[in-house]
Amino acid sequence: MIQDIFPSKLDNHYEAFSPRPEDTLVFCDSDGRLLVNTDGGRVHFPVGGDAAGGTTSDAAAAVYLFSLDGERYFLRADDAPTEKEGFAYRTLREIRDLCVGKEVYAAFTAYHLWRWYHDNRFCGRCGGALAHSAAERALQCPACGNTIYPRINPAVIVGVTKGDHILLTKYRRGYAHNALVAGFTEIGETLEETVAREVMEETGVRVRNIRYYKSQPWGMAQDMLVGFYCDADGDGEIHMDENELKYAEWVRREDIVLQPNNLSLTNEMMRMFKEGKQ
Repeated sequence: MIQDIFPSKLDNHYEAFSPRPEDTLVFCDSDGRLLVNTDGGRVHFPVGGDAAGGTTSDAAAAVYLFSLDGERYFLRADDAPTEKEGFAYRTLREIRDLCVGKEVYAAFTAYHLWRWYHDNRFCGRCGGALAHSAAERALQCPACGNTIYPRINPAVIVGVTKGDHILLTKYRRGYAHNALVAGFTEIGETLEETVAREVMEETGVRVRNIRYYKSQPWGMAQDMLVGFYCDADGDGEIHMDENELKYAEWVRREDIVLQPNNLSLTNEMMRMFKEGKQ
């Protein structure tokens, strides 16, 4: 999966660092596209000295994100477009499809933080401009003291099984490849309740024996994905929600068509069932 980069390590501990010329600098445009070079199927970011032509003021406007194997990453704090020879602005989906390696995980995590900073410029309590905390990864309102922490959305990925079959879906819009039932946890709801509700809402199938598998950070949607397997309760007759899905069918292990890469929790869960490991 995207976070499986061992022996490399992404360290998200926050410090109020200032960028050095050799540090990696992440540029995002107003649509959240990242300025990267994708030669050779790897993600390459600009370094600190490349900030808007290398001006000190623009480099200083960057906020520390994380380190990857000791290499420090910073986010340029505004959305001003930047040009650099050999680099282009690309979406996370393009990066995921074009590239491999630990830097893809860095791109997803950088985007997650960019989205949070981009969407939280003013206080939701009093409307005042927010400032960066020097002590932790947080934004603070100098006027009323309100503190805002990074947003993480809990969501479930569900492998519903019936003997040697698993319930595969395809979304009505967006991602075109095979997927599993998925959905966000609502207020006052446990993850297990989310599993049962989402499967019922999307496919009309009741489930039992809900069991945790694994989790995954998914910066593309600011998610924490939590994977579960469960069994169909009853005959498993499908009544698909056509507003959400364009396909929902019981598929035998040997007939499962996997996604084109191994980055997602969804694909790993499908592969585990296909290989008879679940």
